[in-house]
This record gives sequence, C-alpha cells and structure tokens, in this order.
Amino acid sequence: MRDVRSRIRGWEGVAGMAAACALTAAVTLLPLARGTQEPGAEPATQGVASVVPAKEDGCTTPEASLPSSTAGGPTIDAIVQRGKLIVGVDQNSYRWGYRNPATGGLEGFDIDLARAIAKDILGRPDAIIFRAIPTNQRIPALNNGTVDIVVRTMTINCARVKQVAFSTAYFQTGQQVLAPKGSSITGYDKSLSGKKVCSAEGSTAYEALEKNSFGATFKDAHDGQASDEDQLTVPNQLDCLVRLQLGLVDAVVTDAALAAGQAAQDPAVALKGGKPFTTEFYGVATKLGNDDLVRRVNSVLDDYRKGPWTEAYNKWLVADLPGIPGPPAPKYRTG
Repeated sequence: MRDVRSRIRGWEGVAGMAAACALTAAVTLLPLARGTQEPGAEPATQGVASVVPAKEDGCTTPEASLPSSTAGGPTIDAIVQRGKLIVGVDQNSYRWGYRNPATGGLEGFDIDLARAIAKDILGRPDAIIFRAIPTNQRIPALNNGTVDIVVRTMTINCARVKQVAFSTAYFQTGQQVLAPKGSSITGYDKSLSGKKVCSAEGSTAYEALEKNSFGATFKDAHDGQASDEDQLTVPNQLDCLVRLQLGLVDAVVTDAALAAGQAAQDPAVALKGGKPFTTEFYGVATKLGNDDLVRRVNSVLDDYRKGPWTEAYNKWLVADLPGIPGPPAPKYRTG
C-alpha cells in the first residue's frame, strides 16, 4: 500500500480526477458488457460539403450521412412528446464530457453540442437527460432505447454504421500513445515491445492493438474466476490513466483528442509519436432507422459549424489541441 501511495503522490492531478469521478449524482451509469468490436475509420479532409453515392457493397466513406433536414418525424415527435432529449455521454473525459468537481455539473465540448441539439428540437438547451455510459455500451444503449443519441467522442467507421446511424462528422482525430514523459516509449512502434498497454474495451484503440501490438501485452488473461479484474482492457479511458499513474501499465492507446485532455490533467504524462497513427471522425450516433433524427442532427451541425463549433473549440480544446482550423466538412450520401 505504501508503494502505491508513493506512486500516486508522484503524479499531479489525481485528486481532481478522483473528485470528478466520485460525483455521479443524477447520471445513470450503464452496466458493462463485453464483446463490442469497433474497427478503424476511413480518412477524409476538411473543406466544403460533398455528396457521396451510396454503395451497395463495401464501405469506403462511412462518415457520409443523410442530407440535413429541419422536418419532423416519428422519432422527433416522440422526443417532443416526452419533453426531454436523452443523451448518452461521458462524465470522465476532461474537456469533452466530464463532471466539474466544483459545481458537480457536466461540461465539455460534447456536452455543449448535446445541448445545442436539445435546444433545436425542444427549444431549450436544458431540456435534456444525460446518461453516462461506458465506451463499450454506446451501441447497446442506442439499440435498446436507453438513450436517443450518443454524443461521446464516438468514431464513425464501417463496422459501426451497420449497427447504428451517424450524423455527419463533427471532429477529426486519430489514435495516439500516452505514456510518462520519461518513458522509453516513443510512439506506436517497436518501443511498445514487452510493455503493458491499456485501452478501453470496444474502442478503436483496442482494434488497432489487435491488428498490430508491436509485441505489447494489451489483453487481460482471464482464468474464469469471478475475482478477475480488467487491468488492460477497461470500461472507460480514464481507468487507463489511473492504471498508468499507479504503475500498473506502461502506456495507454486512445484517441489523440482524449489523450490531450488526459495529459492536461496530469503534466507527468505526454503524447508520444508526434502525430496520430490513424485518421478518425467523431459523429453523433442514434438507432438505425431513426432517419428523421439523423437529418435533424445534421441540420443542427450545419449551423453549429458556422460559429458555435469554433466557440466551443476555443473554450474547451484549443489549449490542449491547438492549430485545428475548423470542423471537418460534412459528407452526404445519395441513393
């Protein structure tokens, strides 16, 4: 115990994170389930909106979504009748979706976007119910009707578009390695050999490690005992940072956007490798078939890109993710 405590004292920012994690009032945390597979995303570029023909076979542009519309529909009508938009979010990702330990309120880039969607549909940004969900419960939460939408740094990719429906992309990122500043790890490369690497279960980071771990250990070896604990694959990304701080793992693989927030929480860790080794896009997700809601969210994003996106970026992200000129251009599909 003394050794663990000494390691904790060597890392800054732990107390603040612990306080944030402890504040769970008024937010539902869904149970953990295994087995969600989420492969990587296809790249795209910033610029003007484009239209992509629908593909019957294969998947080349998963971030292409339905054209935007302000019209209603059965899904939107049900939300209006209820009077609340139910949104799946994170409460542990600094700058994106996290609990302010001073106020207890949810804050961040994703939270601002969720409120903008609620305002458009229901007329008030506070006409919203937030439900905190682990990384690997985002898709189940949509498909079982627990939430209307998920706004939780969720990468759009070919596997996921078969399971849920996405809006157009609202942020571009990629996978990167997070490790102590003094670590010999240099990035997503052979320096990971023999190291213990943590990732969130059901994440694109885990899928990347499955494809090429460079000799790192990244899977938990369960022996079937009920007391087994996940050390390398965890429900939420913040769990990886805590394990890194305790010396239980040597590195974390996660979205660069999330890793930057974690590095801001703890100055003793840093992003390794210079640039992300994948290109990925975040989208707002909803249940397959809720086309009216997808189109409405896309309409909100059309307006959001014209000013509110930059305001939110400057408020939450610019200090940790400088140099991003704007949101990715929307892509719409035809057919």
